[in-house]
Amino acid sequence: MDRNDYYGGDSTSLNLNQLWKRFKGDETPPASIGASRDYNVDMVPKFMMANGALVRVLIHTGVTKYLSFKAVDGSYVFNKGKIHKVPSTDMEALKSPLMGLFEKRRAGKFFLYVQDYKENDPSTHKGLDLTKMTSKQLISKYGLDDNTIDFIGHAVALHKDDSYLSEPAIEIVKRMKLYAESVARFQGGSPYIYPLYGLGELPQGFARLSAVYGGTYMLNKPECKVEFDDEGKVRGVTSEGETAKGKKVVCDPSYVPEKVKKVGKVFRAIAIMSHPIPNTAESHSVQIIIPQKQLGRRSDMYVFCCSYSHNVASKGKFIAFVSAQAESDNPEAELKPGIDLLGPVDELFFDTYDRYEPTNDPSSDNCFISTSYDATTHFESTVMDVLSLYTKITGKVHF
Repeated sequence: MDRNDYYGGDSTSLNLNQLWKRFKGDETPPASIGASRDYNVDMVPKFMMANGALVRVLIHTGVTKYLSFKAVDGSYVFNKGKIHKVPSTDMEALKSPLMGLFEKRRAGKFFLYVQDYKENDPSTHKGLDLTKMTSKQLISKYGLDDNTIDFIGHAVALHKDDSYLSEPAIEIVKRMKLYAESVARFQGGSPYIYPLYGLGELPQGFARLSAVYGGTYMLNKPECKVEFDDEGKVRGVTSEGETAKGKKVVCDPSYVPEKVKKVGKVFRAIAIMSHPIPNTAESHSVQIIIPQKQLGRRSDMYVFCCSYSHNVASKGKFIAFVSAQAESDNPEAELKPGIDLLGPVDELFFDTYDRYEPTNDPSSDNCFISTSYDATTHFESTVMDVLSLYTKITGKVHF
C-alpha cells in the first residue's frame, strides 16, 4: 500500500510536471526544456556499484529482466580546487596528476597488496591482521601522504567521512576490492551502472516481480495508518475505513513517526542543464566526490550527473544533483561548492529532507521499519539495511 500515486515512495523519479508541482506549485515548466514525459528526475539520485550488493540482489531475484542498464562514464574526485578522474586502469594511474611520481610508486605497492589480499588465505596477508589494525595503521605502513589517503578513502573506498581511519583495516580493503571489481566488470571508465529511464524503474521492477508471485500493489491509498493491538503488536493497516490485516508490517519511517528518531538531514540541489559538467571529458553520466577535508566539512559532498543518453531528460539536456549531509540551516550556501562545478544551469531546485532510523524493537511489535536514504551516491548502505530487515522478518540469512 502506498499513499502516493506513483511507485517507489521517496526514491521515485518524477516527470517535469510532477517536479514543478513538487517544487513550484502551480507554475508550469518552460517549453524550452522539452516535454514533461521525456524526464525522469530521481528524488534520491544514486548509482549502482557494478559488482555491488544491489546488482547481486537484482540478479538473485530476477528483477534484472525488467531493467536495462548502461555503464556510467566516469568517476571524479575534487582535489585542491580541481576535478580529477579517479584512475580506473594502471595507465590512468601513472598519468594522473593526483599524485607525484614517488607517491605513485608507494600507492602502487599498496594497491597491489589490496589486489592480492584474500581474506581466507593468510599467505596473502604479509603478516598483517587487518581485523586488529586500523585503516590508518595499514595506510601508514605504505607511507602514503594525506592527499593520497583522502583520495583512496573517499573516492575509491567511498567512505563518507574520516571515521573509517580508526576502524579495522579489513573494511577499507574490502571496499577497495569492490571498487576494482566493479570497474573491471563492464570495462567502463567507472565502477558504476545506472538504469535507463531512471531509478523509478527499480521499484516498478520489484512490483512486477511481486505480481508474478501473487503480490498486490495499491497506490493512492491516503492516510495509511498502521494499527496495533492491546499488546502493542501490529494487526494491520487502515486506509479509507478498510483494514488490511497482517501479522507483520514493513514500512518506511514516514508511516510510523512515533517509532523513529531523526538522525540527520540531507540537502540536495537539482539542476537541469544544456551541457555536461565542465572538466569531466564531456561525460554524459558522472560522479564527483568532494572529500570533507577539501571543504572543511564533517562529511563528503557528492555531485551526480546523468542525461538524455540514460533517457532521463529531453535530447541535449543534462540533470545534475549536488547532495550532502546537512551541517547548517542554509542549503544554498552549503551546496554552493558543488553547484559552482556545474557551470550555467537552466533551472535549479533545492530539496531538504530529514533522515530517520527506527527506535522500536521489531521482535516485540512485528513492525519492520527501514532507515531513510543517506546522501551517498551508491546503494551499498541501502541494500545492507534491506538485507538486515529480511533477516529480521524471516529469520533466514540472505544469500
